Amino acid sequence: MFSVIFPGQGSQLVGMGKEFFDKYSLVKKLFKEADDVLKFNLSKLVLEGPKDELNLTINTQPAIFLISFSIFEVLTKELNINLNKAKYFAGHSLGEYSALSSAGYLSFSNTIKLLRTRGDAMQNAVPKGEGGMLAVLGSSVEVIEKILKENQNKFIGQIANDNSEGQIVVSGKNNDLNSFSEILKQEKIKNIKLLVSAPFHCNLMSKATEIMKAEIEKLHFMNGKNTLISNVTAKEILDKDELKKLLIDQIENRVRWRESVLKMISKGVDHFIEIGPGKVLSGLVKRINKDVKINSINYENDIKDLNI
Repeated sequence: MFSVIFPGQGSQLVGMGKEFFDKYSLVKKLFKEADDVLKFNLSKLVLEGPKDELNLTINTQPAIFLISFSIFEVLTKELNINLNKAKYFAGHSLGEYSALSSAGYLSFSNTIKLLRTRGDAMQNAVPKGEGGMLAVLGSSVEVIEKILKENQNKFIGQIANDNSEGQIVVSGKNNDLNSFSEILKQEKIKNIKLLVSAPFHCNLMSKATEIMKAEIEKLHFMNGKNTLISNVTAKEILDKDELKKLLIDQIENRVRWRESVLKMISKGVDHFIEIGPGKVLSGLVKRINKDVKINSINYENDIKDLNI
């Protein structure tokens, strides 16, 4: 039994998807549709860069979705691989949007437009340079929660991502994160400041929540073909109305990726197929359970090893 998973921000690369773009007219059409919908030359940015511009959240989010969705469409429509046999679809943060659109809950054009808005809203929710994210390595959620609680009068931080065994990300204001980092060093817990421009998935994103709530409530969601696993609850999403609510909640809440993977495995999933740029999720899944089978589909050559 397999699940299809989609990567989040950080997996972007100039030239990603070029092999599929050059070979398949279906992908060229999606790139053109993205440019037309966004009224912006996203295609050129994805294929040629510059890297700094691609790394801006407002551009990164629609760009990664474009590549993930394009590869999914090639697999299902050009190569007739039935990915809708999957037990679940899931994605990490913005990857949840790739999952829901690939599963048929929201059209490609509405999804890419929504992600452009989401990227802009999240980027501008906090003044530039005020907030950030800190990766904590080799510890547990329980230990980090305890440290944050015991020091809440000195600094405020919030677990943004529970990615895998021993990989947790905390969001907050930079001054608070610096104080938190000092405590971690005293405890001999390794931590690294991430190269991101905003503190995602925490209460500092409240302005972005307001914007996304207004945008999501305008849209018509359909009944999708596959069951989604929510970032917010690490549980099955029951219907499209719950999906809308959870997408709004997702902006300020923890991405429960470790729990999501464990949930899928507990329901019989023993094979994960990551579709989109990079292999970040494949690495995280391997850390959570080294016995499951994993395929990462970045290039056409990756497809030959796909057996479902």
